[in-house]
Amino acid sequence: MSTAQLTSQILQQVSLITEDEGKLQRALKALKRITTPKPDPTEMTYDEFVNMVRKAEKGSLTEMLPDEDLTTFLRRQGYAL
Repeated sequence: MSTAQLTSQILQQVSLITEDEGKLQRALKALKRITTPKPDPTEMTYDEFVNMVRKAEKGSLTEMLPDEDLTTFLRRQGYAL
């Protein structure tokens, strides 16, 4: 279904509830929830990134053992999978 068709259907449905304030409020609340951008947990400033890299450079190096798969390696590092 195209964007124009979807927009038309949404507007048609909204026109059906224009007389009911309660339904309009619920529709508005739902649209705001849908359109509110979610914060990106990976977003960081340049300084935060540089500090993270410097901290990682100071840390100890851990290598995978021969014939060790990624899941086993991560569990050995303390990650719960």
